[in-house]
Amino acid sequence: MDTQQKLPSGFSTPTELPDERRQGEWQQQNRSWWENNPMRYDWGDRIPAAEFSKEFYQEIDERFFSDSWRYMPWRTRPFEDLVLFEELAAKDVLEIGVGNGSHAQLIAPHCKSYTGIDLTEYAVKSTSKRFEVFDLKGTIRQMDAEKLDFPDASFDFIWTWGVIHHSANTGQILAEMNRVLRPGGKATIMVYHRSFLYHYIATGLFRGILQGGFFKGRSLHELEQLHTDGAIARFYRPAEWRALIESMGFVLEMETIKGQKSEVFLLPASKFKDWLMARAPNAVSRFITNACRQGSFLITTIRKA
Repeated sequence: MDTQQKLPSGFSTPTELPDERRQGEWQQQNRSWWENNPMRYDWGDRIPAAEFSKEFYQEIDERFFSDSWRYMPWRTRPFEDLVLFEELAAKDVLEIGVGNGSHAQLIAPHCKSYTGIDLTEYAVKSTSKRFEVFDLKGTIRQMDAEKLDFPDASFDFIWTWGVIHHSANTGQILAEMNRVLRPGGKATIMVYHRSFLYHYIATGLFRGILQGGFFKGRSLHELEQLHTDGAIARFYRPAEWRALIESMGFVLEMETIKGQKSEVFLLPASKFKDWLMARAPNAVSRFITNACRQGSFLITTIRKA
């Protein structure tokens, strides 16, 4: 995919927000990209099971959670360090960006009520089918998170993983999240982190210089976008993200950085890279991505003031 075709007009810096003239155009490109590239974790290895079958969802979960185990191992269930499942029983929960429903299936059985939304028709259809297959209770709706169709103070907790940095206007989603949360309500969010390792070494040195991207007239920002998912993908430094959430009326309660094991091995996808990753201890990659804060996942829990 050519980066000039991929980038929305005017998206020229890692955290740029659109002006009013471009917001609708950016969101349409965002919606179109994800409608045509649903998050099934099957880019290089097709899922053999029939689409929307029990086996289909189990395979998606195996791929997603086995990857997350490497950077965030658990004792009883995935993501237990970020989702306090035992505290959800009395809470109305909103998930922004359901994808194929992996997180929805984790969360829905534990909360008072679960509502999941997604910008795309495919994600809503797939997650709704998952709820039927596994007999889960909840509401799945197609909705733009920049214009949440819920009354004020509707939810106690919002979960969104790797979603809102792709939207046309991330700040507007945060404002909407603040509106629909009850006083004292919380949200746990993952957005992309602009780390030194990924931004300057993987993108600048390897893709820009060694692979010749700079010599083809591409900027660091364009190269970063070319090698990530989505029509738009913002990458925040922690200070930039803190300033944005505080400007939207939130209080920061927790901040951590994590990242996929593959980020540590600065090689194109290949069997050799897979071989290296299989032999390197997960603790070593976690030290680099998590302890040294070089991972690409910036995770925060924020509270409505």
